[in-house]
Amino acid sequence: MDRFDCGGCFMAGLPGPTLDGGTMRLMAEFGVNHFILFKRNIVDAAQVRNLCLAIVGYCQEQHLLEPLIAIDQEGGTVQRLKPPFPQFADARAYGTCNKPEEALVRYSQENGALLAGLGINVNFAPVLDVCPEGQDCFMEHRCLHDDPDMVARLGALVIAGFQGLGVAACGKHFPGLGEAVIDPHLHLPRLDDDLAKIRSFDLIPFRRAIEVGVGLMMTSHVQYDGVDPEHLATMSPFILQDLLRAELGFNGVVVTDDLEMGAVKNHFGVAEAAVLSLEAGADLLLICEEQGYVRQGVELLLDRCQGDGVLAARLHEALGRIKRLSACFGRKHD
Repeated sequence: MDRFDCGGCFMAGLPGPTLDGGTMRLMAEFGVNHFILFKRNIVDAAQVRNLCLAIVGYCQEQHLLEPLIAIDQEGGTVQRLKPPFPQFADARAYGTCNKPEEALVRYSQENGALLAGLGINVNFAPVLDVCPEGQDCFMEHRCLHDDPDMVARLGALVIAGFQGLGVAACGKHFPGLGEAVIDPHLHLPRLDDDLAKIRSFDLIPFRRAIEVGVGLMMTSHVQYDGVDPEHLATMSPFILQDLLRAELGFNGVVVTDDLEMGAVKNHFGVAEAAVLSLEAGADLLLICEEQGYVRQGVELLLDRCQGDGVLAARLHEALGRIKRLSACFGRKHD
């Protein structure tokens, strides 16, 4: 067990549009090799391609696993590629139009081809939450529909479109964020739905996503008081291991939502939250902005693993899943 083992379970943000010295040190000294891109990292197509090439090249130089390079490119209010890149509508507009299947096949093919051409191999989409209309739920426009069967069918089309073009799709936010009114970017939402309701409603799209081979699932920073009143979903062994792994049979990578969100950061240190999430069943620990938190998380995880064989085994299990995903969707750039 070493620092590089621990670093391989983190996905970090970069401060700007080039591969900077701080990020290179994060890679060379901590073994972090998976990254997420935001608006601050994007100027134009040539620059994004060069940034992705630089990340891949430096990973090769440091003998690191082929990187996962991710982005949130849903459409509507959540798309990091701004004009002159092609712009996509929000999920609800596609899901409720006259011919949603045709629209979403076209969307996923155009969006997936755009990302693949830039060297991005993970898209944190589609949203599989089921959200009612007109109830002030903050996710309404990002959700495909208010009918779980429609979300399941349409979400599966999006997953197939992305992954057929070499871009891993990510179903989010497990086990369902659609009814939350409070935004977890700011505070911790709480839902009182019981397990029977979640199984018969919220889990339908996630179950279908697993059937069609979705690469990743993203956790929800929500506390489900009717399911696990002690842990928010990102840190719930029951939700991540008993429900997602054992009951639904998901064998891919579980990625946390950003651990710097208020729902987490207001209650835990970010490094502590990373360790608790891995312990609960997450594989890839997402810290989108402050690289200092990534370094702290790696060091804390290393320290905890030294005296905890169960946590060390959990780490190796996570690394195995990430390695398999990288083998499917990572690629060498000449």
